[in-house]
Amino acid sequence: MDKTEIIKLQDYLRRKFGNQTIKLQPNPRRKEMIEVMIGDEQIGTLYKDVDEGETSYTVTISILDIDLEEE
Repeated sequence: MDKTEIIKLQDYLRRKFGNQTIKLQPNPRRKEMIEVMIGDEQIGTLYKDVDEGETSYTVTISILDIDLEEE
C-alpha cells in the first residue's frame, strides 16, 4: 500500500471509531501488513486484498485474556 492509501484508511478508521489516536504504520519486515496502533500500542493488523478487480481491507484485532483483567 502506498502512503496516500494508508492515510485514507487511517482517516476512515479515525472517523468510524471516533478516535484520533488511531494510526496506521507499515511493517518494515512484512510489506503486505499494516500495523493498527492506538497511541504506542499495536492493537491489530490490516491487510489489503484485490480479487477480480475489487479491493477490500481486513482489520484483525487481537485481545489477550490478560488485557481483560486490567480494568
